[in-house]
Amino acid sequence: MGASMSMLKGSNVPVPARTVRVELAWRSGPGVPDADASALLIAAATGKVRSDADFVFYNQPAHASGAVRHEGKRSSPEGVTDTLYVDLARVEPEVERVVLAASADGGTFGRVPGLCVRVLDAEGGAEIARFDSTDATVETAFILGELYRRQGGWKFRAVGQGYGSGLEGLATDFGITVDKPSAAPSPPARPAPAVAPVAAAPQPSPVAPAQPAAAPTVPAFPAAAPPPPAAPPAPVRLSKVTLTKAAPTVSLAKQGGGSGALRVNLNWQVRKQLSGWGAKLGRAVANHTDLDLDLCALYELADGRKGVVQALGNAFGSLNRPPYIHLDGDDRTGAVSSGENLTVNLDHKDQFRRLLIFVTIYEGARSFADLHATVTLRPQHGAAIDFSLDECTVPSTVCALALITNTGADLVVQREARYLVPARGVSPQRTIDQAYGWGMNWTPGRK
Repeated sequence: MGASMSMLKGSNVPVPARTVRVELAWRSGPGVPDADASALLIAAATGKVRSDADFVFYNQPAHASGAVRHEGKRSSPEGVTDTLYVDLARVEPEVERVVLAASADGGTFGRVPGLCVRVLDAEGGAEIARFDSTDATVETAFILGELYRRQGGWKFRAVGQGYGSGLEGLATDFGITVDKPSAAPSPPARPAPAVAPVAAAPQPSPVAPAQPAAAPTVPAFPAAAPPPPAAPPAPVRLSKVTLTKAAPTVSLAKQGGGSGALRVNLNWQVRKQLSGWGAKLGRAVANHTDLDLDLCALYELADGRKGVVQALGNAFGSLNRPPYIHLDGDDRTGAVSSGENLTVNLDHKDQFRRLLIFVTIYEGARSFADLHATVTLRPQHGAAIDFSLDECTVPSTVCALALITNTGADLVVQREARYLVPARGVSPQRTIDQAYGWGMNWTPGRK
C-alpha cells in the first residue's frame, strides 16, 4: 500500500491537485470483513448534506454535479482498495467539505488489518496524503478524513472518528434519510358484532348503467381541487450483496428484487502501473483514449429463442418486447461515470431461461491485463449486487461476468468473472458461446 509517512490524527496538508483519487485500502484474508468507501458533500450553512443526493456510495455511485463518483474495488497481492474520484473544481460553492468515510460489512474494523486512506493526484498518480487507522476496535464505520476549503484552495485533514452504529449511524448524523425495513403490519381489529343483522343495501354495478341517474347538484363555480401533495423522496437504501469466490450466488427473489428493472453496470479504469501481460505486450493497454469495451448479453428465452444484445451490429435489444433486455449505449472510454449499462425487464422474468452477461474488448487493447472493472446489478426493488473482476493473467479479450438462471421459482445470479482466450481466428462472441453451450451461428459484424 506504499511506504510514505502516515499523518497524525487531526493534522492537515494542502491538496494542490485539481482532481484526486481517494483510496480506502486494507489487507484481505480469512475472517476479514469487506469494507466500502463513501463520501458526503457537506454544506457550509448547516454542517450536513443538502439532500440525500449528496451521499455517494455503492448504491448511489455518482453525484449529479460530476464532482464525486465511486469507482469500486480492486484486489491485488498487496490487498484491496475501494476508490472515490473527486473533481475539486466541480464541487459546488455551497459545499464546504467532502467527508471521506468507510464502513465494514460483516464485522468490525478491529478485524480489518492495514486500514488506511490515501489521497492521490488523479492526473499524475503522486501521493498527496496518507492516514493509517491503527486504533480501531468495535467500530463498524469510520470518518477517515475530509477534503475542505481553505483560503481559496483545498486541504485534507486526517480525522479517524469511529462509529459503532455502522454506515446507517454515520449517514444519519449528517442528515441522510435511511431506508429501514418496515415492521410487519398489525392484524386488523375485529369489529364489534352488530345487535341485529341488517340487509345490505343494493350496490351499484361497476359498469355504467344504460340509463344514467340524474347528475347531482353542484355549485355553479366549484372551487379548484388542491393539488396532491408531492411524494417525499425515497430514502437511501444501504443494503447490498457482494459476490465472492466463496459465496458466488444470490437469489433475486430473496433480496426482494424479483420485479421491475434490473440495471447491470460495468465500470472500468486503466491502471497506469503495468505488470504481467500488460508489460509483456509492450504497454498495449496503457492510457488508451480509444479503448472500447462492450457490455453484452447472451439470452435464451423460455420458448427456445436465443440471441445476443450488444453494440456490435446495433443489436441494442428492447425492454418491452422480446428479448426484454436493452443496452443503454456504448461507452468507448470508460470515463463516463455511469459506464455501460444493460437493463433487464424482470416483469417478464418468466420469459427467461438464462442470461449470460459478458464483456469483450472491441478495440484499444489486446488483453484485460491492467484493466480494473467492477460489475454492479441494481434491482429496482431489493439490494444491489456487486463484485470486482480478478486480475487478468492470460491474454483474454472476452470475460464472462454473471450468469442469471431461471430455476422455475426464482432468478439466481451467479458470479462468473471468467476470462477466456479465443483461439486464432475465433471471435470473442463465438468463444463465449462455445464455453457456455449456447449453440448460435455467428457472422462478422461491425459498429
